[in-house]
Parts: sequence; C-alpha cells; structure tokens
Amino acid sequence: MPAFLFKRFVNAAGVMLAVAFLAFLTFRFVGDPVELMLNEQASQAQRDELRVRLGLDKGFVLQFATFVGNAVRGDFGISYRNQQEVFTLIAERFPATFELVLVATFLSLAVGIPLGVYTAIRRDSLLAKALQFISVLGVSLPSFALGILFILVFSVTLQWLPAFGRGEVVQLGWWSTGFLTASGRKALILPGITLSLFQITLVMRLVRAEMLETMRTDFIRFARARGLPSRAVHFRHALRNCLMPVITVTGLQIGNLIAFALVTETVFQWPGMGMLFVQAVTFVDIPVMAAYLIVVSFIFVSLNTLVDLTYAWVDPRLREDALSGGANAR
Repeated sequence: MPAFLFKRFVNAAGVMLAVAFLAFLTFRFVGDPVELMLNEQASQAQRDELRVRLGLDKGFVLQFATFVGNAVRGDFGISYRNQQEVFTLIAERFPATFELVLVATFLSLAVGIPLGVYTAIRRDSLLAKALQFISVLGVSLPSFALGILFILVFSVTLQWLPAFGRGEVVQLGWWSTGFLTASGRKALILPGITLSLFQITLVMRLVRAEMLETMRTDFIRFARARGLPSRAVHFRHALRNCLMPVITVTGLQIGNLIAFALVTETVFQWPGMGMLFVQAVTFVDIPVMAAYLIVVSFIFVSLNTLVDLTYAWVDPRLREDALSGGANAR
C-alpha cells in the first residue's frame, strides 16, 4: 500500500507541475505584465522598477521556480483589474461555486439513481422509453440554452424565481452561504437545476446500464430462485452492486462541475469562480486566469487521487495490478 500511495502522489505531483508550467507560460507570455499594470503615462524608470519587483528581470528557470514556490504558498500575485490579491478573490468566490456544485451533485444523485433503476426494471414501458429519449436531449442540449429557457419561463413569464444573483448570504467567518436565507435558497434553484441536468442524465444512463448487467449475473438468479421479493432483489442486491461505479463517476464529475460551472454562472450572473474567470478573460487579467487554472486542476487531481485510493482500499487487486504494471514496465 505505501508503494501504491507513493506512485499515485508522484503522478499527481507531476500533473500539477505540468499545469503550473502552462499557467506560468500564460502569465509570462500572454501580454506584458508591466504594460498591463501601468498606464501609458508611466515613465521608463517606473516600468523598470516594476519589472524588477515582479522578478521579470531574472532568468526563465528562476522565474518558473519562483512562480511554483509562490503558488504552493497560495501567492498568485495581484489582480490587474481589481488590484487585490488573487488568492483573496478566489477565496471570496469559492463558496458560491461550491454551493452550486453541491446542489447540482445532490440533484444528480437524488434524481438520476431512481430514474436509472426504473428505466432498467421497466425498460419496455412507455415511460421508460420516454425517459430514455429525454436523457438523450439532456446530454445534447447545451447548458446555456437550458439556462436561458429556464429564465424565460420561471423568471420572466411566471416570475417565480430570481433570474440572476445569489440572493442574501450569511457570513460564517470567511465563508459565505446562501443556504440560511430564503432568497439564497431560491436563487440556487435555477442554476442548480441547469448545472445538474447533464449529470442527472449521465447518472441515470450509468445506473441503467449497470443494473441491466447486474440483473443477468448468477447471484441475482440465485436470489430469485430463493423466492426473494422483487423489491429485495432490485434494491438490496442489484442496486448495491451498482453504486460503486456511480459514486466513482460522481466524484470525478465534481471536478467537471467546478471547472465548467462558468457557463451556468455567466448565464445566471452567479458570483462564483467561473464568473471571476470569465471576467478575467474579458479584461486580460492574467494572474486570475493562471490561478484559476491551477486551483481547478488541483481539485481535479485531488479528486482523481482520492478515487484511486478509495478503489484500492475497497479492491486490493487494483493495488497489485498497479504495482505489477509498474514492475513490468521497468
């Protein structure tokens, strides 16, 4: 197990180092930081002073090493647009994105699993076929189109839910939450549903496929032969064996939700990290763009590593395969 852990952490560190290099290239070569931070009236002496202060007078390798060291400490520099520390900006926006992703993940599991079970058990029924067709639409339709449609129906026409913003929030130290206010909970409904629709269809189709495969196994036939009721066979035996891949995919999809929530956040003007990144691209705010890339990649890598470790803990054969594969490669 220690060798397996070491291998996984080395892989994660290598990926993060590659991402840091890409972020550094973005920071270093997409425009001149000095020109972006100073106005046109700045003198050459001011430009040279800022260049020295930013470390741009040093060699490429030394600049990259300094960039990585600062990133490890959470120092991503100063935002060109807001003139604030980038880490502070991301910390302020992260709670909004986290709550949105949390709602979307909950909806994807609470809705997707029951629908997947139903379409597997009643696969020849008219409702199951209709749900299958709707799932194809859910995968195909872009989230921004669904978001605009929801705003048109529920905000403009029916005026039931807010069209943009996060509503009132409560500060709990540095963390801000909308779960504790009525307007905050209402504001979460439309963007949460919009962000979760693709995940709902993904979970539904995955559960359906796993259930159909599990229902053909010998232990399910044996359970039926013992005279167990269909409910016990479906939920106590079949569904329990289907949940591991569902939990795995859901864990990996959390990273996708955080990364690609920027479309939903832009449509609903949700003040999260995705909206911050879109604004950074608009105003060529390179430090924010580089920091967003590193933070999201770190979340991706952490979740992937956690899933690998969970699988290895549940199924020791994966540890043996990983280690034997490494030995054969050598």
